[in-house]
Amino acid sequence: MTTAPPLPEGRQLLAGKTVLVTAAAGTGIGYATAKRCAEEGARVMISDRHERRLAESAEALAAVAGEPVASAPCDVTDQGQVEALAAAAVRELGHVDVLVNNAGLGGYAPVAEMTDAQWHGVMDVTLHGTFRMTRALLPHMTGRGQGAIVNNASVLGWRAQEGQAHYAAAKAGVMALTRCAAMEVAKQGVRINAVAPSIAMHEFLAKVTPDGLLDELTAREAMGRAAEPFEVANVIVFLASDLASYLTGEVLSVSSQHP
Repeated sequence: MTTAPPLPEGRQLLAGKTVLVTAAAGTGIGYATAKRCAEEGARVMISDRHERRLAESAEALAAVAGEPVASAPCDVTDQGQVEALAAAAVRELGHVDVLVNNAGLGGYAPVAEMTDAQWHGVMDVTLHGTFRMTRALLPHMTGRGQGAIVNNASVLGWRAQEGQAHYAAAKAGVMALTRCAAMEVAKQGVRINAVAPSIAMHEFLAKVTPDGLLDELTAREAMGRAAEPFEVANVIVFLASDLASYLTGEVLSVSSQHP
């Protein structure tokens, strides 16, 4: 088993840029992404539907950024809240250069036992939420003739795993949305890409995953360990940066998983 590398030093890859990250409260990929963006010189705004954790995360990020970090609660299943967040981001940041659609919902349920509520709940947050946020900010970005959107997909958009039909279908939808939307706005200066992590270990994931499954999934990784959230965030930072200026409509796997 390999060990996780140290957190890389910031190299100002996002200097002068503004970034909005959804579902950025807590210990997962969203918070790690907001932190790495701040470390790379961006002005960051975060959202989440958990207001207490959102406030705590904004305070922690302010210590990294050296300035107050704007935040606004948002449930991406609510169109009114999505529109309010988009307006607040433009107001607080002046403009939005980068949108990171991180909001997603998982769960375990075999298809034969899955309820409509379970299916629609995952779809509404993971796929429809990504669509709503993208739709809300695209006019702003195309109007400025520049921008980047990075969506958080999953290797389950490509690979099968029992009990994950709703999540896998939603993430496959995020991949298709990424590719199609990217084609529509490429000539207007906006890039849209996605990352597809296999497994990034954090506190919340352990709480919602059946016993033994995380060990099983980790054993499939060639490196013998799960990714750290910041390792996924590093790839998101790359896609958001000018280093990825000729990448659009792509889904980058962040994985060492083998069949």
